[in-house]
Amino acid sequence: MASTSTEYDRSREDVGNVQLLEHVNLTVPDQTLAAMFYVTGLGFTRDPYIDFGTFNMWVNLGDQQFHLPTNTAQVLRGHIGVVVPDLDDLQRRLKFAGKGLQDTRFAWADADDHVALTCPFGNSIRAYPASAYPDMDLGMPYVQLDVAPNTTRGIAQFYQQVLGCPVRLTDHTAEVDMGHNQQLIFTETDQPIPDYDGHHIAIYVANFSGPHGWLHQRGLITEESDQFQYRFVDIVDPDSGVVLYQLEHEVRALSHAMYRRPLVNRNPSTNFFTYRRGNEQFSPNPR
Repeated sequence: MASTSTEYDRSREDVGNVQLLEHVNLTVPDQTLAAMFYVTGLGFTRDPYIDFGTFNMWVNLGDQQFHLPTNTAQVLRGHIGVVVPDLDDLQRRLKFAGKGLQDTRFAWADADDHVALTCPFGNSIRAYPASAYPDMDLGMPYVQLDVAPNTTRGIAQFYQQVLGCPVRLTDHTAEVDMGHNQQLIFTETDQPIPDYDGHHIAIYVANFSGPHGWLHQRGLITEESDQFQYRFVDIVDPDSGVVLYQLEHEVRALSHAMYRRPLVNRNPSTNFFTYRRGNEQFSPNPR
């Protein structure tokens, strides 16, 4: 075959051990306010099959979810990036939803390339159009976390060595790949970081036993959930064992029954006045 002079960065297509960052779990004190923000405002879809009652809510956005069980409000120390089909439609929904979110912490502002939001309970979210993330039309491309100074190098080493993730490290940031189009982004800050309140993320890993063995040997497993899942909280320096950050990871095997479960996603622009038969389900814009 003829050779080409084009040089590709093949490492950009590497997928590490973590195959998917599936959900962020944040407890909320009021299911009605949560639904007004995440479903009515953001335009995401309440899962019709699981936790559809009044004590918990699973909210679908593409291949990812928010899990929102009822309890004291949890606030992630950083912000969550989401992709929505259209920012203009989003802003119209937020203006409507805001009528039901008065006297809460709800706020939003139009930024250069995204809409910056605060949920009714204080969580920060940045909504981007699909054009900002070519591999995602609807979903959660990243979770950004504020960490203490001089910790990102150890955090990067933890994810590389223990969880087998590709990582890009700068002086103040560690970008950890979650599958092929998602990241955890750890950013150093001089500002005070609130105490950890128990929020968690769920990830699916190909090598399920390897990280478990490393964590178990050091007493870091916090829950042996079942054959297909375990949990840990402490992110430690692999060399010294010093705890660098706390974030509960719900670690699942690829044999877990919910891996890549098809999620229902509605077309957020469809309402009583815009309804067209067959247009209820979300479909990506042609590229």
